[in-house]
Amino acid sequence: MRILVTGGASVLLASSSEVYGKGVRQPLAEDQDLLLGPTVKQRWSYACSKAAAEHLTLARAERIAIVVARLFNTVGPRQIGRHGMVVPRFVRQGLAGRPITVYAKGEQRRCFGDVREVVDCLVALAGAPAARGGVFNVGNDREITIRELAELVRERTGGRSEIVSVDYQSVYGEHFEDLDRRVPDLTRLERAIGRRPRADIASIIDDVVAYERAAGVPA
Repeated sequence: MRILVTGGASVLLASSSEVYGKGVRQPLAEDQDLLLGPTVKQRWSYACSKAAAEHLTLARAERIAIVVARLFNTVGPRQIGRHGMVVPRFVRQGLAGRPITVYAKGEQRRCFGDVREVVDCLVALAGAPAARGGVFNVGNDREITIRELAELVRERTGGRSEIVSVDYQSVYGEHFEDLDRRVPDLTRLERAIGRRPRADIASIIDDVVAYERAAGVPA
C-alpha cells in the first residue's frame, strides 16, 4: 500500500466491522482482540484484507494524520442489493409483492446506520485532532433481528409479500459462515466528535422505499 499525502491533508481509511470476525464480546470495542474464521470459508478473506489495510495504514500514523473507521451496515437511497445488502433487497422484494427471503430463521441481529449520519461522522473524524491515529466504530448501535427487519419492510411496502426462510447453503454453498450478533461500541466515536448515528431503522427503510418508488427501479 502506498499513501501519498500533501498539504497536511488527513487520510481516512474506510474499514469494516468484518475485522472483528467471530468476536463474541458485545458490544464490539475497537481495542478488543480479533477472532477470524478458517481460510476455507471465503467470507473471512474480506476481514483479513481489511485488517491488513488497517495495519499498513496505521504504520504511517506518526507522520500522517490517519484515522481508521470501521463501518457497520450503512444503508440509504441508491444502495443496491448485491453483496449481502439486505435492506434494498428486502425493499425491492416487498415493492414487487415477491417473497421476502430471510436466511435461516432470521434470528441474526444487526444494526443499521443512515448513510447521511455516517458520512457526517466520517467528515468529523477526518477533521478531529483527537481522532488522529485512532480506530473508530461508525454506525448505529440499535439492534434488530433480520426476521423483524423483514416484517418491518413488508409493512412499509404494502404488506403483500410472504416472508420465507432460505438455508445458507442453497445460496452461498457449504463453506459459508454467518454471525449471530454485531453491535458497535460507540463510546470512542462520541468522545472524539460528540455525535453518533441515531436514525431509527423505520425511517431508514422509508427513505429507501421512497427512492425505489420514485426511481422506478425494476424489482
